[in-house]
Order: sequence, then C-alpha cells, then structure tokens
Amino acid sequence: MSDGMVVGLDVGGTSTRATVVSLSGERLGTGRAGGGNPTSHGAEQAAAQLRAALTDALAGLDPALVRAGVIGLAGAGRLLADPAGRAAFDRTWQEVGLRCEYDIVGDALVAYASGTAEPDGTILIAGTGAIAAEVRDMALDRVADGHGWLLGDAGSGFWLGREAVRHALADLDRHQPPGPLSTLVLTELLGSAEVAARPRDTVDVLVQTVTRRPAVELAALAPLVLRAGIDGDPAATAIFGEAARLLSANVDRIRPAVARTPIVLGGGLFFVDTPLAQTVRSALAARWPEAPLRYADDGALGAAWLAARSLPELTDPADLHRRLFDPVDG
Repeated sequence: MSDGMVVGLDVGGTSTRATVVSLSGERLGTGRAGGGNPTSHGAEQAAAQLRAALTDALAGLDPALVRAGVIGLAGAGRLLADPAGRAAFDRTWQEVGLRCEYDIVGDALVAYASGTAEPDGTILIAGTGAIAAEVRDMALDRVADGHGWLLGDAGSGFWLGREAVRHALADLDRHQPPGPLSTLVLTELLGSAEVAARPRDTVDVLVQTVTRRPAVELAALAPLVLRAGIDGDPAATAIFGEAARLLSANVDRIRPAVARTPIVLGGGLFFVDTPLAQTVRSALAARWPEAPLRYADDGALGAAWLAARSLPELTDPADLHRRLFDPVDG
C-alpha cells in the first residue's frame, strides 16, 4: 500500500457503497450502508449512511494514505448547490479520518466509468429511473431524460410499472376478464385477481391502493411486465417494446449518428437477459453498428477509478481499469 489509496462511493436512494483500492489495482476494503441520497433522505441522514459505508471500507486501513476520492450521486448538482448539504458531507469525510480532496459527480458518470476506460462514449441507464448521457473526456456532457417519475424517466422501471397498472385499469373499464399481465398486477397489489360484480369497485380499490403509496414504488411491478412478456402476453410485449423504443430514443437525442465510441448499459433492467434488454441492444447495434457495447459494473469501483485517474502519477489509467474490473487478466 506504499503507492497510496483512493476511495470511491456510489450513493443511491436505497444503498450506499464504498470501495478503497490501491493505485496498483488491489481492492483493499468495501463498505455498504442504507440509502444516502440527500434528495431522498435529507443531508444529515445521507451523511450518516456515508459515514457508515466509509467506516467499514476503511477498517484496518490508514485514512491518511488515501490520496483522492470520488462520490457518485444522483442529483449531484443539487448537493453541490446546497451549502448545508455539502457541509454535512465535508464533516463526514473528516470524521472518518480522510484529509484528501474529493469530487462529487453524477451517478451516470461512475456507471460509465465502471464499464469502460474510454474517455468518450455514451451511458444509458434503465433502473427505477432512466437517463442517457454523452461522456466527453470522462465528464458528463449532453444529457437526455433523468427528469424524474413525474415528468420523465421514460422506459424505466417506474414507467413499466405504471403502464402495467394502466393496462389493468383498461381491462376493468372494458369489463373484460383480466389478461395475464392484469392478473399479475391485481394479485400483487390487491392479493387476488378476482373482480367485483361491479368492475368499477375493483377499479376504485386499485386506484386507491396505488395512490396511497409513494409513486416510485410502482417500479416494483416492472418484473411482472417482464415475466408476462417472456410468457408471450401481447400486452406486456407491447409495453416493453415501447419502453425499448423510448430508451433508444434517449440515446439518439444525445449521441452523434457517426459515433463509434462505446455505449455502456447500466441499471437493473439491463442486468438480466430479458426481451427488453435484447430489444434495446438490437436497436443500438442497428443504429451504431461499429460501437462497442459494454455493461456497467460496480459503481463504487468506477468512482474509485475516477479518483485514481485524477492523480498525475497515474500514467496508465486504462491498465488500472483492467486490473480493477478484470483481475484475472490484470
């Protein structure tokens, strides 16, 4: 560890992950805590989760050897514009013994960095939300969507869940027996797919059940759409087909037509080989046939690599990337 260390964090709404690595590519420590996004949880609660993850990651290590840090965070610009929130993060950084500088960047950038060392390219994320961004010199440039569940996130897990409920409501409005997808939705939300003698009564219960919960919880229904689509349900197939079109359109908004740089896919909807993922991959390959297609890996590790990349003595960032993300070959 004589070559020093760097630390990276991937801070999300449901979990906070920290990783410490050496500049030679050795993974030295990891930590995990609860959701640490200040937009979702408030600055003080977010800082407490940051502290817990960092404390675990630095256990048995000397924080004074840490040379740089990067925190990847959804809504990074809001934190940077909030003096009280940034002060809470600064205090936490110092309380765990870190004395180096650290940067706060968007979570889309650490996802991109976990997928490739190429300085220019595109990241497409489809999880609870959805966002696409162009990366230039390992910094976010043009961005499409990421507008949140109320105004955007087209094709995301939230979007899929909302469309599944809307389909179930349409079946009930038509007084049709629930189809495969509607049956899954009603069973998940109401405990039974049985429809009342007056279907409008079931409509009212379903609407009340959904609206009484936080809207973002609709994302939990996304696997039902994928399951029904795999089983051949036409309604589900149409929904994830439209999701794939919307996600691909986000990339088309910000990526030059002649680009040959990598496209990195990240987010839970791309982590399994579903028809949605296959359709998006096919659309991107058809649009940019010469572009390498990569997958996001560990966001905290991507943040640590970004931190190392900022140090002038790191002469071969690509080699360190290989060591971190492909240790068998590195």
